Amino acid sequence: MNSKPDITNKKDIMVLVDAFYAQVRQDPLLAPVFLQRIPDDASWSPHLQRMYSFWNTILFAANDYHGNPFPRHLGLEIEPRHFERWVGYFHQTIDLYFSGPKANEARDRATKMRAIFESRLAFTEGYPK
Repeated sequence: MNSKPDITNKKDIMVLVDAFYAQVRQDPLLAPVFLQRIPDDASWSPHLQRMYSFWNTILFAANDYHGNPFPRHLGLEIEPRHFERWVGYFHQTIDLYFSGPKANEARDRATKMRAIFESRLAFTEGYPK
Protein backbone atom coordinates (compact mmCIF):
# COMPACT_ATOMS: atom_id res chain seq x y z
CA MET A 1 0.00 0.00 0.00
CA ASN A 2 1.26 3.46 -0.92
CA SER A 3 1.48 5.85 2.02
CA LYS A 4 1.85 9.02 -0.05
CA PRO A 5 -1.26 11.04 -0.81
CA ASP A 6 -2.22 12.30 -4.23
CA ILE A 7 -2.25 16.00 -5.07
CA THR A 8 -5.80 17.03 -4.21
CA ASN A 9 -5.89 20.82 -3.79
CA LYS A 10 -4.00 24.10 -3.83
CA LYS A 11 -2.51 23.40 -0.41
CA ASP A 12 -0.81 20.31 -1.86
CA ILE A 13 0.39 22.39 -4.80
CA MET A 14 1.95 24.83 -2.34
CA VAL A 15 3.89 21.97 -0.72
CA LEU A 16 5.10 20.82 -4.14
CA VAL A 17 6.04 24.28 -5.41
CA ASP A 18 7.79 25.34 -2.19
CA ALA A 19 9.86 22.14 -1.99
CA PHE A 20 10.68 22.25 -5.70
CA TYR A 21 11.89 25.86 -5.67
CA ALA A 22 13.90 25.29 -2.49
CA GLN A 23 15.96 22.83 -4.56
CA VAL A 24 16.11 25.10 -7.61
CA ARG A 25 17.35 28.05 -5.56
CA GLN A 26 20.29 25.95 -4.29
CA ASP A 27 21.22 24.39 -7.62
CA PRO A 28 24.44 25.75 -9.19
CA LEU A 29 23.05 25.34 -12.73
CA LEU A 30 19.50 26.63 -12.23
CA ALA A 31 19.83 29.26 -9.51
CA PRO A 32 21.76 31.75 -11.70
CA VAL A 33 19.08 31.53 -14.39
CA PHE A 34 16.30 32.25 -11.92
CA LEU A 35 18.31 35.10 -10.41
CA GLN A 36 18.11 36.85 -13.79
CA ARG A 37 14.35 37.30 -13.27
CA ILE A 38 13.98 36.89 -9.49
CA PRO A 39 16.93 38.83 -8.11
CA ASP A 40 16.24 38.82 -4.37
CA ASP A 41 14.28 37.15 -1.59
CA ALA A 42 11.50 39.75 -1.77
CA SER A 43 10.88 38.82 -5.41
CA TRP A 44 10.34 35.14 -4.64
CA SER A 45 7.03 35.49 -2.81
CA PRO A 46 5.16 36.91 -5.83
CA HIS A 47 6.74 34.26 -8.04
CA LEU A 48 5.68 31.45 -5.73
CA GLN A 49 2.15 32.84 -5.54
CA ARG A 50 2.00 32.85 -9.36
CA MET A 51 3.27 29.26 -9.46
CA TYR A 52 0.64 28.13 -6.94
CA SER A 53 -2.03 29.68 -9.14
CA PHE A 54 -0.45 28.35 -12.35
CA TRP A 55 -0.36 24.74 -11.17
CA ASN A 56 -3.80 25.04 -9.59
CA THR A 57 -5.13 26.11 -12.98
CA ILE A 58 -3.18 23.40 -14.84
CA LEU A 59 -4.15 20.53 -12.55
CA PHE A 60 -7.62 21.51 -11.37
CA ALA A 61 -8.89 23.82 -14.14
CA ALA A 62 -9.25 26.56 -11.53
CA ASN A 63 -9.71 30.08 -12.82
CA ASP A 64 -6.68 31.06 -10.77
CA TYR A 65 -3.86 31.92 -13.17
CA HIS A 66 -4.09 34.50 -15.91
CA GLY A 67 -1.23 35.24 -18.20
CA ASN A 68 1.39 33.66 -20.39
CA PRO A 69 4.47 32.20 -18.69
CA PHE A 70 6.50 31.85 -21.89
CA PRO A 71 7.65 35.47 -22.42
CA ARG A 72 9.44 35.49 -19.05
CA HIS A 73 11.75 32.80 -20.43
CA LEU A 74 12.81 34.74 -23.50
CA GLY A 75 16.35 36.09 -23.42
CA LEU A 76 17.52 33.77 -20.66
CA GLU A 77 20.71 31.79 -21.14
CA ILE A 78 19.06 28.37 -21.01
CA GLU A 79 19.98 25.16 -22.75
CA PRO A 80 18.55 21.64 -22.84
CA ARG A 81 20.52 20.75 -19.70
CA HIS A 82 18.62 23.44 -17.76
CA PHE A 83 15.28 21.97 -18.78
CA GLU A 84 16.50 18.46 -18.00
CA ARG A 85 17.51 19.52 -14.49
CA TRP A 86 14.24 21.47 -13.98
CA VAL A 87 12.07 18.50 -14.98
CA GLY A 88 14.24 16.15 -12.91
CA TYR A 89 13.76 18.23 -9.77
CA PHE A 90 10.04 18.59 -10.45
CA HIS A 91 9.56 14.85 -10.85
CA GLN A 92 11.71 14.09 -7.80
CA THR A 93 9.72 16.51 -5.69
CA ILE A 94 6.43 14.99 -6.79
CA ASP A 95 7.74 11.51 -6.04
CA LEU A 96 8.94 12.57 -2.60
CA TYR A 97 5.57 13.90 -1.46
CA PHE A 98 2.83 12.49 -3.67
CA SER A 99 1.57 9.48 -5.57
CA GLY A 100 -1.56 8.90 -7.61
CA PRO A 101 -3.35 10.00 -10.77
CA LYS A 102 -3.01 13.76 -10.16
CA ALA A 103 0.67 13.37 -9.24
CA ASN A 104 1.18 11.45 -12.49
CA GLU A 105 -0.66 14.19 -14.38
CA ALA A 106 1.62 16.84 -12.84
CA ARG A 107 4.67 14.84 -13.95
CA ASP A 108 3.26 14.52 -17.47
CA ARG A 109 2.32 18.19 -17.66
CA ALA A 110 5.82 19.28 -16.60
CA THR A 111 7.37 17.03 -19.26
CA LYS A 112 5.03 18.42 -21.93
CA MET A 113 5.70 21.97 -20.77
CA ARG A 114 9.40 21.37 -21.24
CA ALA A 115 8.82 20.19 -24.81
CA ILE A 116 6.61 23.16 -25.62
CA PHE A 117 9.02 25.70 -24.16
CA GLU A 118 12.01 24.16 -25.91
CA SER A 119 10.13 24.14 -29.21
CA ARG A 120 9.02 27.75 -28.85
CA LEU A 121 12.51 28.87 -27.84
CA ALA A 122 13.94 27.13 -30.90
CA PHE A 123 11.47 28.99 -33.10
CA THR A 124 11.95 32.41 -31.50
CA GLU A 125 15.59 32.40 -30.43
CA GLY A 126 17.36 29.63 -32.34
CA TYR A 127 17.59 27.56 -29.17
CA PRO A 128 19.80 25.82 -28.24
CA LYS A 129 22.52 28.37 -28.80
